[in-house]
Amino acid sequence: MTTSGASPGRPTFRFVFSHPAHCIAFGFGVGLIPFAPGTFGTLLAFPIHAWLAPRLGPQGFLLVLIAMLAIGAWACEVAGKRLGAHDHGGMVWDETTAFLALLFLTPVQTAWQAFAFLLFRLFDIFKPAPIRHFDRNIRNGAGVMFDDLIAAFYAALCLAAWKFIAA
Repeated sequence: MTTSGASPGRPTFRFVFSHPAHCIAFGFGVGLIPFAPGTFGTLLAFPIHAWLAPRLGPQGFLLVLIAMLAIGAWACEVAGKRLGAHDHGGMVWDETTAFLALLFLTPVQTAWQAFAFLLFRLFDIFKPAPIRHFDRNIRNGAGVMFDDLIAAFYAALCLAAWKFIAA
């Protein structure tokens, strides 16, 4: 089932760049980092946000996010099937896109963005309900993307609560 140097345990550079879907799902190679690929996939959202935010208004940014979600669902579906692992740890486009959505809602100050990063990673790693449920039961590309969106939503709720309490 796996070809082009891929195995469920350790996809290769050759695998990632053998198909556009693999390249996208693996965050253009970021997912090949051997430790904490999800964290590095999350970090990938920072330069994307820094480049996009000043160039797009809110509507344009939302359209880009919707396109990234749709493309990510397709890419993760294709790559997951090829790997024989529906949500392989090296597939990081879900973290990148979900965190980019969170950055869209987060003030640009460093402290806010640092807390957004920390909260998102905690929710993505520990997967409180219903994140864990969706992660285990929606076993396709859309499911891969969806559980990270819920983690971003939880992080956004925490940031909103922090802002409310601090006001």
